[in-house]
Amino acid sequence: MNGSIRKRNRVLSDKGLRSLHRFAAAVISLIFVFVATTGILLGWKKNSGGYIHPDSYAGTTSDLGNWLPLDSLKTIAFRTLHDSVNPDLRTDLDRIDIRPDKGMVKFVFAYHYHGIQLDGATGRVLHLERRRSDIIEDLHDMSFIDRLLGIRGETVKLIYTSIAGLSLLLFTVTGFMIWLRRRKMIRASNKN
Repeated sequence: MNGSIRKRNRVLSDKGLRSLHRFAAAVISLIFVFVATTGILLGWKKNSGGYIHPDSYAGTTSDLGNWLPLDSLKTIAFRTLHDSVNPDLRTDLDRIDIRPDKGMVKFVFAYHYHGIQLDGATGRVLHLERRRSDIIEDLHDMSFIDRLLGIRGETVKLIYTSIAGLSLLLFTVTGFMIWLRRRKMIRASNKN
């Protein structure tokens, strides 16, 4: 019992808190330089002139009754991907983004960072996009490692964000405790 109390007191001592704080600072500084940089880029993505986040282009009509069937649009998107980007790319879809107000449908692919915008009525290619914002998002939360290694359930992302969050929490708590103790020491010395 006595040993565990001494160990706890040693950790909670000023020296122990400062050591813990320095350790958390070392871990968190590397993580947060990366998180801050990618976060800034993500914050600016819609104001990048289409470079980070692709602009949405308008098709000819918003009337869904005049649109081609979705299966036909998908075939056009797949053919465009293979003819205009790379014939070896997989055609697995992450999502199909239908924008009736713009008369446009966007096909976003799962295993690479490409997207294709088509006119919903004519099937004309409106834009071939390199989805840089998706790359930055995957770097921001480290889910690109899960994607690269084919890990389901985003295990690396969960570990990385947990370490980052717990480090920030530990850094904040120990910093506050150090500040509070110094403040108490200053008050005590001013009373004497």
